Amino acid sequence: MTGEPVEPPTMLTDPFDIPWPAPGIVRAIRRRADVSQRELGRVARVHPSTIGRIEAGTLTPSIAMLRRIIGVAGFRLAVVDEFGRVLAPMRDRDDLRDGADRRYPSHLDVIADPEPGEWWADLYGLARPPETFYRDRAYRDALRRRSQWEVRVAKYRGVPPPRDPQRCGYRNGPPPGW
Repeated sequence: MTGEPVEPPTMLTDPFDIPWPAPGIVRAIRRRADVSQRELGRVARVHPSTIGRIEAGTLTPSIAMLRRIIGVAGFRLAVVDEFGRVLAPMRDRDDLRDGADRRYPSHLDVIADPEPGEWWADLYGLARPPETFYRDRAYRDALRRRSQWEVRVAKYRGVPPPRDPQRCGYRNGPPPGW
């Protein structure tokens, strides 16, 4: 121990309706980097008065500006959940787009090369597309729970597997074509 006071860990339980603490973050960055407002502004390519306004709480910086400011001290922005786990950004694949060259909605799991029965319009006899997704939210959630249980073996050791919607039937029996 060097005799310095130990900072308690930051808790992620604060209510979300409080103002975002940009002034305190920028002041902490200046302290860690050991720079003045003028020096921070020069290195981050921001006017020194802008740094002062952020620290005074009269200006909320944009994400791009804040990235430059915190980068001076070697920090990065991240999105974390309430347990402190970092959210990884979704990978953008140019080869998975619909017929109008649009991305599929982010909340849907894209199925590349669907098998018979995996496309919602199979029961109508329509031609199967090169990629698709499950439209039924309950079914998607059941597949995600099963997939997480299969992949994270150590985490779920001793926990019985969730129902497999593809093997156990779904709601009132398996969908047509399963």
